[in-house]
Amino acid sequence: MGKHATVAAADACTASIDFDGALAILAAHARPLDKESVSLADAGGRYLAAPVLARIDAPRRDCAAMDGYAVRDADLKGGTTFLRSRGTSYAGGNEPGAISAGETWRVMTGARLPHGSDRVVMIEHCRHRGQLVALDARPLGKPHIRKAGSDFLAGDELLAAGTRLTPPRLVVAAAADRSEVEVWRRPHILLVATGDEILAPGCATRMLNAIPDSLSVAIEQMCILAGADVVARLRLPDSEQAIAEAQQEAFADVVVVIGGASRGDRDFGRSAFASLGLEVAFADVAIKPGKPVWYGRLGRSHVLGLPGNPTAAFTVASLFLAQLIAGLSGAAIPDASPWQLRHATRPIPANGPREAFLCASLSGEGAAICDRQDASGQAMLALADCLVRRPADAPAANVGDLVPVLPLC
Repeated sequence: MGKHATVAAADACTASIDFDGALAILAAHARPLDKESVSLADAGGRYLAAPVLARIDAPRRDCAAMDGYAVRDADLKGGTTFLRSRGTSYAGGNEPGAISAGETWRVMTGARLPHGSDRVVMIEHCRHRGQLVALDARPLGKPHIRKAGSDFLAGDELLAAGTRLTPPRLVVAAAADRSEVEVWRRPHILLVATGDEILAPGCATRMLNAIPDSLSVAIEQMCILAGADVVARLRLPDSEQAIAEAQQEAFADVVVVIGGASRGDRDFGRSAFASLGLEVAFADVAIKPGKPVWYGRLGRSHVLGLPGNPTAAFTVASLFLAQLIAGLSGAAIPDASPWQLRHATRPIPANGPREAFLCASLSGEGAAICDRQDASGQAMLALADCLVRRPADAPAANVGDLVPVLPLC
């Protein structure tokens, strides 16, 4: 299991651990899942579980880097040079013959070069007159030839294990002549939203005291963008038994419980899983918003409890859930949190005793803190595309001060 936090007593109101300590515990538990081989077409966004080695040289033969004429440097001189054309070579075509003194061969980009040539003159600098090609001036600079193996050789490691397969890296894997790659399995996620008052969006108008479940769809999309598969999404009443039985609905590497994380009379999120043998790793983190967040293990499954307040839940999911998915997918958790320093474009008030993560909007000029930082608010999220991190008891920040910013997915 690894190191666990010392969790405060159930009636305590103080936080038991700071954000960095909680994230370190999460990182210790978030080890990559099983390995699997997938086709290159399905590998985008995945993390390599084994390096990608080249199966061929690139280029496989000396070839033209430009459309033009393959020539011998020895034939070139000052003034106009006339050479006799022997034919044309295309990429993927047959090997051309050799050229002798006073001869040339037209070549297209990627085409094999005729034996004896050591330069390609760009087609823009040549004039074709019947069987003769005229070069008006001696070409200078690069020979415009890609030598065999000049990019990489068969057996070279082109992508290391742990690399995320972005579109540019898929180019590399395909160039290595790999149809499949070995990657870490995508985590399977079970989402459990709790609350007697929540109904599916579009249904809340039917009941006077109902509110829309505004989090499930958003958290599901966050999981997908982070590289996970959501295998089930449940909406349950405030019932300890119903929440406990949710674990049996589908196998999941991660169970995300939305709501029921605090200490109210009907907050059963943590206690429901405790009855099944949940081992809590940390709870009650010294952050604002999102202090009630908790995390633990139930057998092989990871269980993360989010607060029910929408902005608090979204903030906590951005800080912990995205990183948990990244670690299980084969990423290094620090790399999964792309914090950056940006200028504050609006004043930021002094912070209180808990570390704060404030919703803000990001622009080319910097980050602007949103008005009405409210854990239960939702309208603010229409503007928020980043979080600004504020240390505990931080003094006020002025316009132009650098602040840590985490872009939101």
